Amino acid sequence: MNPILQLRDIRMRFGATVALDGVSLEVAPGEVHALVGENGAGKSTLMKILSGALAPDSGAMTLAGAAYSPAGPLAARRAGVVMVNQELAIAPHLSVAENIVLGAEPGGSVFVRHAESWRIAGAALAELGRPDIPLGVPAGLLGIAEQQLVEIARALALGCRVLVLDEPTSSLTQADTEKLFALVRRLRAQGKSVIYISHFLEEVTALSDRLTVLRDGRSVATARTAVTSAGEIARLMVGRQVSELYVRHNRAPGAVMLKVDNLAGPVKPSAATFELRRGEVLGIAGLVGAGRSELLRAIFALDAVRAGTVQVGVHAGPASPLRRWRQGVGLLSEDRKTEGLALKLSLEHNLTLPRLGAFVRPAALAAETATWIEKLGVRAAGPAQAVGALSGGNQQKIALGRLLRNGSDVLLLDEPTRGVDIGAKQNIYRLIDGLASAGKSVLMVSSYLPELLGTCDRIAVMCRGTLGPSRPVAEWTEHTIMLAATGAGNLGN
Repeated sequence: MNPILQLRDIRMRFGATVALDGVSLEVAPGEVHALVGENGAGKSTLMKILSGALAPDSGAMTLAGAAYSPAGPLAARRAGVVMVNQELAIAPHLSVAENIVLGAEPGGSVFVRHAESWRIAGAALAELGRPDIPLGVPAGLLGIAEQQLVEIARALALGCRVLVLDEPTSSLTQADTEKLFALVRRLRAQGKSVIYISHFLEEVTALSDRLTVLRDGRSVATARTAVTSAGEIARLMVGRQVSELYVRHNRAPGAVMLKVDNLAGPVKPSAATFELRRGEVLGIAGLVGAGRSELLRAIFALDAVRAGTVQVGVHAGPASPLRRWRQGVGLLSEDRKTEGLALKLSLEHNLTLPRLGAFVRPAALAAETATWIEKLGVRAAGPAQAVGALSGGNQQKIALGRLLRNGSDVLLLDEPTRGVDIGAKQNIYRLIDGLASAGKSVLMVSSYLPELLGTCDRIAVMCRGTLGPSRPVAEWTEHTIMLAATGAGNLGN
C-alpha cells in the first residue's frame, strides 16, 4: 500500500544545534503510527515541519503522492494535516464553539454564520463523546482536560487526512482517555491516518500499528508494534537498557513539616486533613477535577482558603505565596507554560530570579546555571537559551530546578512528569527519592497511578473535593485507588 505521508531525509539546524539529522518517516492510510523518543530527540521539531510551523533546511515531504511543503499551519490544515499540540493553543476569551471553528469559520471570519458554527462544534464534541461541554462559555473557563478535548474537536471539525496527536492524554481522565482511544480507532477504520506521540508506552503498545523511534535527531528504528516489547522500545529510545524505573530507598520519616487541618477552598477542596513529615513522599491520587491541584494551590496561598488551617513547620496563620516561599515551600505547577516558567526568559533567569541576592555577578550566575543544567540532565545550548525553546521535558526540569536551588524543604509537585519521556522520568524519580532521603518533604499529585505506587511512601485519594485518609503504599493497588477515586469503594473514603 502506498503511504499517505512520506518524509525523506529531513534536516533542521538551529545555530550550532542539530535538531534533525536526516529523519525519514512513512505513514500508511488507515494507520496509527506512534512516534516515540526522549525529550529533545526531535519529535516536536519534526511535527512543526509537518504542520507548517517550520520549514526544513533540507529534505522532502509528500502527501497522497504529491509534493507537500505547507507555507504555514493554516495551509497544512487545508491540505488535511492537523496537529493537536500538547501545549494547548486555546483562545481563552473566545467561546468553545468559536475555538472549534477557529480558522475555518463558516461564512469567513467577518460574516460568521454562528448557527452553523454551533452545529459544527456540537457535532465534533458529540463525536468525542462529550456533548455536555457547553458551546457558549469562554474556553478559558474550562479545565485543562476539557480544553484539550476542544482542541481535538477542532481537528475533527476541520476535517483531516492525517491527524497528529501530541501527548493527547496527558490531562485527560481515564474515561476521556478511553473515549479518545475509541475515536482514534474509528478514524483508523475510516481510512484516516494518525501520528500518535506519547511517553506512555502502554498507550503506544495498545493503540498503534507501527512505531518509529527518534534518538538524537535521527530515526533509529521503525517496527510493528505488536512484535516490539515496551522494554525494547525504551531501550531504543534511550540507547541503553532501562531498569529500576522507580527508586525508593528506605526512608525514616521525621518531624511534621506540613500540617493541613480541614482545609477548604472557595469551591475545592471541600475538606482535606493530613500531615506530611520530613523525609517522606505523600502521593495524592484522584480523578481530574477532584480538587487535587486546588489543594496544592490553597496550601501555597495561590487560592483563597475558606476554612481550615495550614501550618508549615512552626509557621501558622495568614500567608501569601511569597511568605510560603520564604518558609521553604516550593510549588511545581501542572501548567508550566503559563504558571511554571517565563518562556521568553533564559534558563539562567528562570532558575535564579526568585533568589538573586543583593549583588548579581552575571558570570557567577551563568556558571551556577551550567552546573544545574548538568545536574538535572537538561538538554540545552547553554544558560542564555530561552527556556521556551526547550522541549517540554527539559522545561519541566528547569521548573523543578528552581525549587531545588531555593532550598525548599517542602515541595508541592503537581504532575511532575507530565509530558516527560521515560529517561527523564527515571531521572525525576531518582531526584525525588534523593530529596526524600535527604530529609525533604514531598507532596506529589499524579494522574499516573504506577508512579504513585512506585515512588510514594503513603497515598491519599481525593474524591469530589474531599481527601480521604492516607495509607501506606503497600495497602494500595491501582484497582483500590480507582475505587476510592470514583467513590465506588470504602478504602480511602
